[in-house]
Amino acid sequence: MLVADIVSEVSRSARDDGARTARRRRRTGILFALAGLTAVVFVVSLCLGPVPIPPGDVGAVLARALGGDSGEVENGLVITQLRLPRALLALLAGAGLAVAGAAMQAFFRNPLAEPGVTGVASGAAVGAVAVIVLGAGAIGAWTLPAAAFLGAVTVLVVIQLVVLAARDRSPVTVLLLGIALNAFCGAVTGAIVANADDSQTVRGALFWLQGDLTSASWEDLALVAAPAVIGIVCVCGMVRELNALLLGDETAESMGVSVARIRLALLVLTSVIVGSVVAVTGVIGFVGLVAPHTVRLLLGSDHRFLLPGAAMLGGLFLVAADTVARLAPGGGSWQTGIVTALVGAPVFVVLVLRTRDIARRAA
Repeated sequence: MLVADIVSEVSRSARDDGARTARRRRRTGILFALAGLTAVVFVVSLCLGPVPIPPGDVGAVLARALGGDSGEVENGLVITQLRLPRALLALLAGAGLAVAGAAMQAFFRNPLAEPGVTGVASGAAVGAVAVIVLGAGAIGAWTLPAAAFLGAVTVLVVIQLVVLAARDRSPVTVLLLGIALNAFCGAVTGAIVANADDSQTVRGALFWLQGDLTSASWEDLALVAAPAVIGIVCVCGMVRELNALLLGDETAESMGVSVARIRLALLVLTSVIVGSVVAVTGVIGFVGLVAPHTVRLLLGSDHRFLLPGAAMLGGLFLVAADTVARLAPGGGSWQTGIVTALVGAPVFVVLVLRTRDIARRAA
């Protein structure tokens, strides 16, 4: 009997090891597929537009650009000065928003949380709209993103001050603060827009609020690159802590994780990512909500796979949305944020219904 128990235990262990290996291979395969699809969509985005460019010509232009003579190649400037910075910015912004969304979902232990839940994006909107309406943008191209980032940092500081005063860093407190700050900043933004001098200024403010990458440049990419990349890398370096948060505060503490410090770090890092991205692109919704939620259904909640998967899917989604925006029917141009909302909203509804069906079957 004892021998039979030992054999049964060994057999069960072997089956568990095999299942884990199969899961790991499946997840790795999905990540490689996402990476390949992201690369394909990125190249396609450089090819498509009002002036279609064959992939071979795109490769030639990029190869020549490394030598600094892209202007001598047909359509070289179109790619290197217009499409390439726009595609790179979309890729980085999408990855940043998706990683920030995944971090917030772990912070609140809620798969429906999104990067703007703390009010950081609304704070950035106040700063940007104030610059647009007051005409301060004439001072320099850096004024608008600087004001937007300052607005985002201001909201972060307010959250930290209230949390310190209340001595309560719980997710519920942060969520309630975020709701209040979103409402307050939205009211301030509305008041500023309502008192604009002319309709053209109002149109410019609304255009920014809906998010767009039309005027993306190398300067914009340079502004967002450092804070966004640093924030993404730091969040991805916290996979153990993020996985621990999913188990509950008490369990995480028993595993040696300082929950209060991790939550503070997540708030700061996601605010830096979202603030830097929104400062350049405007408010683009659904990327930070749909991308991590979709990847979670494919790869599970382990942040070792979830974060890189969300980053790639977020970048892919925003690059594709921006490409669609460039190809708007009627010869016009749609804003990138409009496309993400038109696509993201129905996709998110499908994901929510699918998640409920899975939970119902599990019960």
